[in-house]
Amino acid sequence: MTVVAIVAALLLTAAAVLTGYRVLAGPDTLDRVVGIDSLVALAMAGLTVWAAYSDDTMVLPAIVALALVGFIGSAAVTRFRVRDDR
Repeated sequence: MTVVAIVAALLLTAAAVLTGYRVLAGPDTLDRVVGIDSLVALAMAGLTVWAAYSDDTMVLPAIVALALVGFIGSAAVTRFRVRDDR
């Protein structure tokens, strides 16, 4: 189980670095929003790996909260961005 957790953590870290580059270099606001939403999803995946590795279920409400905040934030930014384009 330790090897699987380490490999998952390394892959999530690599994905976070690549996504962070997309957030910083994104030419458009919507690219940055998608990148930040992806970072939130990677954080949720990291917390899930930690919960599976440590057998600790106390982080599950944090995962749900991150999902709600990520969705509401992306929907709000997209809604206001589309309204400003008109």
